[in-house]
Amino acid sequence: MQPAYTHHLNGVLVIDKPRGPTSMSMVNLVRRRAGKIKTGHAGTLDPLATGVLVLGLGRMTKRLGELTGTDKKYSTVIDLSATTAGHDAESPREEVVIDHEPTLSEVERAVRKFKGEIMQSPPAFSAIWIDGKRSYAAARKGLAVHIEPRKVKVYDLTILSYEWPLVSIELECAKGFYVRALARDLGHELGVGGYCVEIRRTAVGPFTLEMAVQLESLPQCITMECLISPEEVDRLLYA
Repeated sequence: MQPAYTHHLNGVLVIDKPRGPTSMSMVNLVRRRAGKIKTGHAGTLDPLATGVLVLGLGRMTKRLGELTGTDKKYSTVIDLSATTAGHDAESPREEVVIDHEPTLSEVERAVRKFKGEIMQSPPAFSAIWIDGKRSYAAARKGLAVHIEPRKVKVYDLTILSYEWPLVSIELECAKGFYVRALARDLGHELGVGGYCVEIRRTAVGPFTLEMAVQLESLPQCITMECLISPEEVDRLLYA
């Protein structure tokens, strides 16, 4: 039985989304455990991506656009030896033929080209609307999808490790950047393949993994004690 006061819930819940579930399935799970209070998320994570998923409950859902517009931090592992249709491990691998395995110096030079304001074409397998339909709906039917490049901003890109064919990268970016597109474009720049084996979001604005609740630790009945209050959200955002 849900607590009688769940209709007063108003705040933010940060979840460390596991690999597999969709962002909307996390929203629905939290909504059920919060007495069916209105719930939404501040920016989708792909099913195979893990990490920070910021959920707004109650009146905080009206501020989700504000939270979605914050900067993001990610870590990713990119496999340069193959491509996939969705630029991640959800689609079958397609091996590529290469002239040579790029050196660390070559990878470093290529990665630097993606720092700053750049033009990026979102993946065909994305939730962008095209002619009244989500882009991924057409892509999954095998239809050709063209999405115009958009200006995105990358504040920092750091190579954590590189041993062919895997390169681990940590990055900080503004809203609208696609990590899967980085894998695709880095591969093009190097003349090799490129798809994300792993993507982990480590921060959405001031909301970090350290604040995140593991799914197995999420209470069956969510109360205000589980949430970051609106006052604390304001302090985090604007302090």
